[in-house]
Amino acid sequence: MKIHEYQAKGILARHGVAVPEGRVAETVDEVVAHAESMGGKV
Repeated sequence: MKIHEYQAKGILARHGVAVPEGRVAETVDEVVAHAESMGGKV
């Protein structure tokens, strides 16, 4: 069986496995906003 990464993360999370949060950014502004919301710097 082949599954996508997001599907695997969902399965793992439902079974109590810690899965890192992922985000998608298409612009520099989105990258900066995501980094700031996670307490990081760009």
